[in-house]
Amino acid sequence: MGHSHDHGHGHHHHTNNKKALMLSFFIIFGYMIVEIIGGLLTNSLALLSDAGHMFSDAFALGLSLFAFKLSERMASPSKTFGYKRFEIVAAFINGITLIAISVYIFWEAYHRFLEPPTVSPTMLWIAIVGFVVNIVVALILMLSGDTEDNLNMKSAFLHVLGDLLGSVGAIVAGVLILFFDWYLADPIASILVAILILISGFRVTKDSIHILMEGTPINVSFEKVENLLVKIDGVISIHDLHLWTITSNFPAFSCHMIVEREVNRDELLKKASKILHDQFGIHHSTIQIEGIDANIENHEDSCN
Repeated sequence: MGHSHDHGHGHHHHTNNKKALMLSFFIIFGYMIVEIIGGLLTNSLALLSDAGHMFSDAFALGLSLFAFKLSERMASPSKTFGYKRFEIVAAFINGITLIAISVYIFWEAYHRFLEPPTVSPTMLWIAIVGFVVNIVVALILMLSGDTEDNLNMKSAFLHVLGDLLGSVGAIVAGVLILFFDWYLADPIASILVAILILISGFRVTKDSIHILMEGTPINVSFEKVENLLVKIDGVISIHDLHLWTITSNFPAFSCHMIVEREVNRDELLKKASKILHDQFGIHHSTIQIEGIDANIENHEDSCN
């Protein structure tokens, strides 16, 4: 039996992610209050939808921050991997929230197409400030956080990015209303933003479900892993091979390996672990080595 792991490689990213999320949360939450008040005073759906998405941003950022804090709790007999997977649960919740927000915007826009309301041009200036705020937060998350490989951070970033697009939509609508009195621009801009939010929400939800269902990591080829391990000197065959993800940047691997009688099992384990670590970034692996005789006996028992 062989087992190897390395959990310290992501500590630096983990700390930076928390700092970026905390700063972003306070910025977003503060301006969310401004946009809600502004949307109510100007009667702008584009502005209110943007504020509504900012609320979801604040919720998403807060949830992601809580997930990082919870994931720091130590493993226990009842939670042998600790609470690391809660980051994926948070990403799933954020993805579902994005989808729900887009559906709500579609519904509100539909009613505004039927009865276009009068919208104050003041919404333009509030939307411009919102755009600047979202740019600042997006840059904080991009430059300080791991938005590429960490699904929890990626889901929070997509919330902010969707909100940034919402601000752009509100600005465009504000310009059209200010210069052309075209009030339909408000619900049209909202629908375009809602489509982009829906796409982002679907992607995050799909990726988080894949991890929660213990699917193979998207950047690792199951066949390639199996083929490379079988080619190791002394290995006859491999069975019960499993590849899954505990949480972002934490792939896991296990298999049963049938080997020749005379093989040095310790050296073989080192070679297998090195292949998994160096070529696939798998730091947590469990390999059970079985002799060919034991495998034949097990096969005969199963036939009887």
